[in-house]
Amino acid sequence: MTTAADSGARLVVLGRITGLFGVRGWVKVFSETEPRENILRYAPWYLGEAGGAAVRPCRVAEGQRQGKGVVVRLEGCEDRDQAATLIGETIAVRRDQLPPARADEFYWIDLEGLAVETVGGCPLGRIDHLFSTAANDVIVVRGERERLLPFVWDDVVKDVDFAQGRMIVDWDPDF
Repeated sequence: MTTAADSGARLVVLGRITGLFGVRGWVKVFSETEPRENILRYAPWYLGEAGGAAVRPCRVAEGQRQGKGVVVRLEGCEDRDQAATLIGETIAVRRDQLPPARADEFYWIDLEGLAVETVGGCPLGRIDHLFSTAANDVIVVRGERERLLPFVWDDVVKDVDFAQGRMIVDWDPDF
C-alpha cells in the first residue's frame, strides 16, 4: 500500500484523536480548522503517531460537531475497543488537499525550510517550525543557534519571498 508519506507528499496536521465517544466506534477529535467541523471536508485523512513518520490513510464514515468539538466514526472502526487504539493519533491531510492561500496569507508548512535573513543581509538560519501563543505566532529559526521570532508582519517579518526561498526579518542577529 502506498501512503502519502511514501509518495513524498507533504502532510499537514489538522488535528488529533483525543478520546472515545460512545460505544459504537466513535472518537472525539480536536480540530485545528476554523470552524472546527471543516476537518470533516477532507478525505482521505492520514493517521499517524504524534511526531512519527508512519501514516496510513483512512476515511470518515460519519462525523459531526458535538458541543465545542467534533466526533467521528472512521471506516472499519465499529466498536469502542477499536476506537481506543486510535487515541493520540494525529490527523493529517496532503498539502495539495488544502485550498489555495490568499495573497496575504501563508500556510505554516509552506514557510518551513525557508532561509531567514535580516534586512541587513545577515543569515540567521532556516525556519524549522512555527507555533501559536496567546500573543502571536512564533517562528522557530535554527541556524548556528535556535532563535524564536514573533511572527508580527511589518514589525518583525518584512518580506516572504518564495521564489528566492527566504524570509526577511527586522531582527538583531545578536539577540
